[in-house]
Amino acid sequence: MKHILIFLFSFMAVSHSHGQSFILPKDSEQIDIWNDKMPDEGESTGSETISDKGSVIHISTPRLIVHRPEHPNGTAILVISGGGYAHIELGKESTPAADWLQSQGITAFELIYRLPQEGWPTTHVPFEDAQRAVRLIRSMAGRYGIDPHKIGVLGFSAGGHLAGITATLFNKKFYEPVDSIDSLSSRPDFTGLIYPVISMLPPNNKTHSLKSILGNNPTIKEETDFSVEKQVTQDTPPTFLAQAADDPISPVANSYLMEAALKTARIPVETHIFRTGGHGWGLGKPGNEVAQWPQLFKSWAERNGFWKK
Repeated sequence: MKHILIFLFSFMAVSHSHGQSFILPKDSEQIDIWNDKMPDEGESTGSETISDKGSVIHISTPRLIVHRPEHPNGTAILVISGGGYAHIELGKESTPAADWLQSQGITAFELIYRLPQEGWPTTHVPFEDAQRAVRLIRSMAGRYGIDPHKIGVLGFSAGGHLAGITATLFNKKFYEPVDSIDSLSSRPDFTGLIYPVISMLPPNNKTHSLKSILGNNPTIKEETDFSVEKQVTQDTPPTFLAQAADDPISPVANSYLMEAALKTARIPVETHIFRTGGHGWGLGKPGNEVAQWPQLFKSWAERNGFWKK
């Protein structure tokens, strides 16, 4: 088994707020998700590029960016940006969130996952990468001072869909095992879904996420199979939901559907619906209503024993 550390020397650390360009720190620790046996390997449709806003496309090497706190508190969180499964919004979502988590003692792992429409044999590659990432983090618990029973997943928008599928379909074999890491559980211990895409069924089947995964004319069965609320069972982990009522991209009904499914299955759930905020707010601008969610998420995780006070 080998996992390659990647250092992107072409990038330097620069703030990505207030209109400045997003540039990944040149000494960032990155870990390949797969060794030499990546499932459904194919040719990506181009060279990986990152925009000055921190949007990534053409991913051929799925990996984790590690945000390691000076004094880890034992909790790890896999952070997943959205982008409609067409790009990955590091700059607006996972990087600010991972930096904040790191500042709170959490060991955060940003997920760089393959995108379904970039030349792979199947559109299921994001689910393969996310499932493997949870197992990989669990396998590295000793190295990073992580409690293997306090590994969460936090997803935004399409990343919320990916996090939701990872949390509900953890027993589904998205890929054939490649090494001993795949004998470990891929079930997250807790989940945070922030303005998530949840349902792919009418009337919520208009998202770019659906088109990226299922194409333009999916069947009702396909829409059902990738609607997170339909996959909830009694084994689904406790879940935190946050969304704005005026979300124009992923209707707020997504969070209500997920909340109802979790309550029916008697899974602990906490939901926060903000009056305004739209979509794609990441941590939220200071002073805005939606900027309350990080502290609310932290308090919820503390009460549920996933985050050490």
